[in-house]
Amino acid sequence: MNVAIELPEDVGHHLEETWGDLSQHTLETLALEGYRSGALTAAQVRRMLGFETRMEVDAFLKQHGIYLEYTEDDLARDRETHRQLYSR
Repeated sequence: MNVAIELPEDVGHHLEETWGDLSQHTLETLALEGYRSGALTAAQVRRMLGFETRMEVDAFLKQHGIYLEYTEDDLARDRETHRQLYSR
């Protein structure tokens, strides 16, 4: 899907001078806010930004001060899965 926005020419030029590639910056901002608000999953962010791995998404989010949603219940499930897999 393509999304277009209209900006006054001088504002667009100023933002490009400040942020560089305005399209990429806008896409990244949309992905960050989408993840932060819960509207997007990490997998959707990965696809939006063309990352190959989940680790790239994690690094991108961390770089922008957003950390993964990981609860104590998630940890307990992961520990149980690890126990089942490696106690055989």
